[in-house]
Amino acid sequence: MNAKIASVLLVLVLGPIGILPASAQCPATVPVQGAAVPGPLPIFPPDNWWNLDISPAPVDPNSASYIAFINNGGTRRLHPDFGGEASPGSVDVYGMPYAIVNGSQPKQPVTFQYWDESDGVDPATGQGLPFYPIPAQAITQSHWIEGGAPGNVDQRSQSDRHLLVIDCTNRHLYELYNVYFDPNQTKWYAGSGAFFDLNASHRRPDTWTSADAAGLAIFPGLVRYDEAWDQSIADIGHAFRVTVRATNGYVYPASHRAGSTPGALPMGARLRLKTNVGGLDPVLRTSDPNVQKIFRAMQKYGLVVADNGSDMYVTGTFDTRWNNDILNPAFAKLSASDFEVIRLGWRPIADPPALGFLGASPGEVVGGIASVGTVTLSSPASGGGVTVALSSASNAVVVPASVTVPPGANTATFAITTSTVSLTTSTTLSADYNGVTKSVTFTVDPSAPAALAALGLSPASVVGGASSIGTVALTAPAPSGGAVVRLSTSNRSLTSVPATIVVPAGATAQTFTVTTAKSGRSTSATISAAYAGVTRSATITVKRR
Repeated sequence: MNAKIASVLLVLVLGPIGILPASAQCPATVPVQGAAVPGPLPIFPPDNWWNLDISPAPVDPNSASYIAFINNGGTRRLHPDFGGEASPGSVDVYGMPYAIVNGSQPKQPVTFQYWDESDGVDPATGQGLPFYPIPAQAITQSHWIEGGAPGNVDQRSQSDRHLLVIDCTNRHLYELYNVYFDPNQTKWYAGSGAFFDLNASHRRPDTWTSADAAGLAIFPGLVRYDEAWDQSIADIGHAFRVTVRATNGYVYPASHRAGSTPGALPMGARLRLKTNVGGLDPVLRTSDPNVQKIFRAMQKYGLVVADNGSDMYVTGTFDTRWNNDILNPAFAKLSASDFEVIRLGWRPIADPPALGFLGASPGEVVGGIASVGTVTLSSPASGGGVTVALSSASNAVVVPASVTVPPGANTATFAITTSTVSLTTSTTLSADYNGVTKSVTFTVDPSAPAALAALGLSPASVVGGASSIGTVALTAPAPSGGAVVRLSTSNRSLTSVPATIVVPAGATAQTFTVTTAKSGRSTSATISAAYAGVTRSATITVKRR
């Protein structure tokens, strides 16, 4: 995925007023990898581009040429770019893993290569803010990140290494591209990162990437086992993400280009499976009813070009329940020639624009930290654009007098500046246009101390005499002078740890070494970390040689 540096902005959005996060469904235990997707469904609102019924859309005049480009003088067959473990018990996996957390998951700062097109960044400095709720397990455990290897294994030059996280409490989606956790610097790195409110439809600003080359969200376009193989679900209800070997520019709903190859499709283009090929329905080439359901979705919602990669590779989730002995031959029965390209940038005819809602993200900050507001119209602005009046009910929160939504766009962002406060202060931000007012509650907090969030060990099982790397993580950046964390072991004759380690000021994690002694039998010890009245523990197993 290539990213293009654009203007220095920070765009984050919070959903429409009236949708209550408490209605979201969370798994019994979080964080968890690959659990059932929290409701309500669909992932985005029904009128979002991922959920759009494109069956009435006209065929693009250049459809045949685009399909011929994909076929490249031969036949490009469909391929399911998803599955389970590469081999039973392996680290390597097929498909896109995802994590589900709740609203209390500690937020982590991420240092980005393309920071000026990423969310969770201070636009004045380009530095990451504590924003992404990354589970500590993703640092040392397999199968949380695309490719399968844990975050502390640097594979950025070998694969895209996407990390997808869903906050089931607030129905927020966080996506990162090309991630790596540096254990020496105790920092997360990524190429780019994006935030999406699953309660709303917000397109990224033009020229902005996301964690995907097209600037789109990844998760809503994945083929998921829990919907494809669920007999109670008749209609999957959304489009799927697809890659092609080269692209040329971008069209709605995409916002970012990653190529300029003549004759290639643009990012955001949609391919629709035909309902009739040679007098027959291509869906019926497979007899499997679950795969037929996937193919029906390709006829109704289509495939959205979202990244450069292998031609006609359709992306799905990592799930050990997938059976590629069923998927691979069924998908191979379809080729690019069974699809048509709908008119580029097509969308249903919209009503005149009205003020849809007002958002602010983050919606709660520590005094002195900036945030970003977003106004969204019900349809794109026309003519000279739409000017929306803004106001704040508190002197501790300042917004501009107005913001203008440019012609052809349906969103515009504005800066929210805050002052330091001694007590938590909640206020109302308002937007007004053409007699319609939308409001959002915005909260400014005094500075909060860091607390101990997690303790991890990698590996958690070693042969006696070998060592393991421990990682302590805080809920917030360490204060001036650093955070002194006390360490201990339940078995001093078997394991040894430093008495204390210091998380440097401004950092959220630090590593240490656990040394072990040779043992005549396999046994275990509990390693504990304590800071500011909170203790976290992890178990290490020491095996005999």
